[in-house]
Amino acid sequence: MATIGLFYGTQTGNTKIIAEKIQVAFAGTAVVQLHDIAAADPTDFEAYDNLIIGCPTWNLGELQADWDGFYDELDNIDFRGKKVAYFGAGDQVGYADNFGDAIGILEAKISERGGVTVGYWPTTNYEFRESQALRGEQFVGLLIDEENQSDLTDQRIQQWVTQLKKEFGL
Repeated sequence: MATIGLFYGTQTGNTKIIAEKIQVAFAGTAVVQLHDIAAADPTDFEAYDNLIIGCPTWNLGELQADWDGFYDELDNIDFRGKKVAYFGAGDQVGYADNFGDAIGILEAKISERGGVTVGYWPTTNYEFRESQALRGEQFVGLLIDEENQSDLTDQRIQQWVTQLKKEFGL
């Protein structure tokens, strides 16, 4: 059984591609099991002590549609004792006032439910004005900007996964 459950929502396919790259960086399905949130059930989270949550920011700081539909279900999940990392896709130029808001929204809710956030990511080399994903001087997780910084995606994923392996105790 995989030790990490990666739950993602995707509108255009970018977040699914990022999720697959994260899975490969962790050495595949033996370690990370992918779950499209559109087909997930709250009980699916129970099997994992380590979680990765992936959600793009949609429109003006909104959750992706499938995560939006699942959001209230998070109240039915006990995240106590679970380590939770977050990643999201966004456009820091076109949406500089709400870059990465979706993962900030999900992190706030899951933390309320007892989840322990891991995988904080520096804001270095990003240019944005505001983000609900900020906690102090860091993002709550990895933000990927395929629109403006696609050349940094693979490197960022590799660095983040290396960090998560330590934080997850793998």
